[in-house]
Amino acid sequence: MIVRNIQNHLQEVIASFPAVMLYGPRQIGKTTLAKQVAASCGKNFHYFDLEKENDLFVMKNNAFDFLNTLKDDLVIIDEVQTYPPLLSVLRSIIDSHRVSGRFILLGSADPGLVKGVSESLAGRVIYTEIFQINVVEAHENGIALEMHWFRGGFPETLLLKTDKLWKLWTESFVSSYVYRDLNQLFGINLSPQIVLKIWAMLAHVNSELENLENLGRSLGMTGTTIKKYLDFMQGAYLIRRLPPWFENNGKRLIKSPKIYIRTSGILHHFLQIAKYSDLPTHPGVGASWEGYVIEQIVTHLPDGLEIYFYRTQNGAEIDVVLVKGIHPVACIEIKYSNTPTLSRGVHECIRDLKTQRNFVITPSSLSVTTKEGIRVVSLYNFLKEELANL
Repeated sequence: MIVRNIQNHLQEVIASFPAVMLYGPRQIGKTTLAKQVAASCGKNFHYFDLEKENDLFVMKNNAFDFLNTLKDDLVIIDEVQTYPPLLSVLRSIIDSHRVSGRFILLGSADPGLVKGVSESLAGRVIYTEIFQINVVEAHENGIALEMHWFRGGFPETLLLKTDKLWKLWTESFVSSYVYRDLNQLFGINLSPQIVLKIWAMLAHVNSELENLENLGRSLGMTGTTIKKYLDFMQGAYLIRRLPPWFENNGKRLIKSPKIYIRTSGILHHFLQIAKYSDLPTHPGVGASWEGYVIEQIVTHLPDGLEIYFYRTQNGAEIDVVLVKGIHPVACIEIKYSNTPTLSRGVHECIRDLKTQRNFVITPSSLSVTTKEGIRVVSLYNFLKEELANL
């Protein structure tokens, strides 16, 4: 079992508030994490999964009275977004006996996209996103960066003995989301064939600017329809849209987001990369490394920092800009090479943004500072030693 660094934080939150909602993609380990935290809280706890017929029946027919009998215990309710009416019942229950540590709610969809979730429990629940296993957790559990990057951060994939088993697991995961989970999560009716085609197409434009019209033309659909599909894929934590940073500096700036497949293992599945040794020579290795690094940075962002990219209309670009309030505090270029060279455009972006701390992140280079004051550092050392000090 892989130990998660967020566990202590969750114990503190649950001890302080009546309800916490843990949300993130399926198969990320939310249920295991919730049960571990519950077991350490000093209360009896009960687990219900709303995708199980018997548990859903209880919640549909007698939730208020039944859950009130458990008011002194901790109750875990899994896949809570599948039955939104329960949330108004939980609101009444929490208001009638407002003590800490009553509910852990688990969801596999963005609460903002599920009707009634955010409104029903406003002011009563603390929302916490559960990310994939990150590279620091992987390192602390004896998992090499190469395996973590290649397979992605789903716990089960990192414990499988062979890449052949990883391939089988990933095929099953993709099929489940395409043919069942995505529609079930949001109560919608997207075409499974189109979801699969879009997902596959995104693998080949990973790290590029989102272009709805180009995607639409490839599928004979409007950009508006493509956007709807992407919105739900984002809401299910399958893709990430990285927004651009705008600054009133007189330059014409790119305003479209960049788009990434969030799990590197899923990306490699769609690129038909069967083992890690095939990754370094694949044409998509640079884009894969870029998306992987961005996902790791997001999982470690300190409070108050937000992440963007920056690109001018003349082509000058920096992969990541970290912003505090309205002030850029760091520029980051992501390079797969451990002996990176930087373009004139990178230096132009740093001058535009006037950031004092600037970095190049590589897989495993030694930490050095260039004559221009740019810190070249490995991903692991950046996350452990640099990010918290920005």
